[in-house]
Amino acid sequence: MSNWIFLRGLMRETRHWGEFPEIFRATLPQAGVTLLDLPGNGHLHKEKSPARVEEMTDACRRQLLSQGILPPYYLFALSLGAMVAIDWATRYPQELAGCVLLNTSLRPVSPFYQRLRPRNYPALLSLALPGLRPRNFARQERRLLQLTSYRGIAQPSVLAAWIGYQHDHPVSYGNAWRQLYAAMRYRAPDHAPAMPILILAGGADQLIDPRCSQNLARLWRAPLAVQAAAGHDLTLDAGGWVAEQVRDWLAATGQCKKNDS
Repeated sequence: MSNWIFLRGLMRETRHWGEFPEIFRATLPQAGVTLLDLPGNGHLHKEKSPARVEEMTDACRRQLLSQGILPPYYLFALSLGAMVAIDWATRYPQELAGCVLLNTSLRPVSPFYQRLRPRNYPALLSLALPGLRPRNFARQERRLLQLTSYRGIAQPSVLAAWIGYQHDHPVSYGNAWRQLYAAMRYRAPDHAPAMPILILAGGADQLIDPRCSQNLARLWRAPLAVQAAAGHDLTLDAGGWVAEQVRDWLAATGQCKKNDS
């Protein structure tokens, strides 16, 4: 059985994966899935978020070792989580068998106006104001869902769940800014990591420009698949498609057989 480690993005926790881990397990029955929270999010929301991606990586490695989950790992990572995966692959390549990177953006691979669409600056800045939290969790999560998912915003149960996650595990103002700062300052390595890499993107991503994934795939000569109708939260908008892409990539690269799934 292969060890798959799932990493979410900015201000998000493991429960934001929703139904996707079960979709993934059904598509790849040989995959053992472990969901990790970055410090400052989820069950670690009382911890101080590091201001450097490298420190987030080391925190994740410590979590796995404390649980007795040993390498090699496959990393499945979205947005800020994908930056952690890239750093992990760069500094500890011997621990990884492969990486699947979803809707990430990196400097200097892409310019700032692609990494975060300028039209979203006012909305994101208003959400970050400390006076709006925690009394306006509903407003905050509704706006984030509008920015990140086409499918989720049409389902009241998804919004209700996201509001509940924030009530349970509120992300502090300071932690949100430290995570954003870490994402802004992280710089991609000059060369692709040594292990197999698959890049997936939502063609209708409103938060970051899909060209960020295209630029990275071109630079690293990595396979890229784009789901034209999906937004930033790719597993929420197109979970079945994502799992099938991973299965087919593993088969195409000889890492497993299609009939294993």
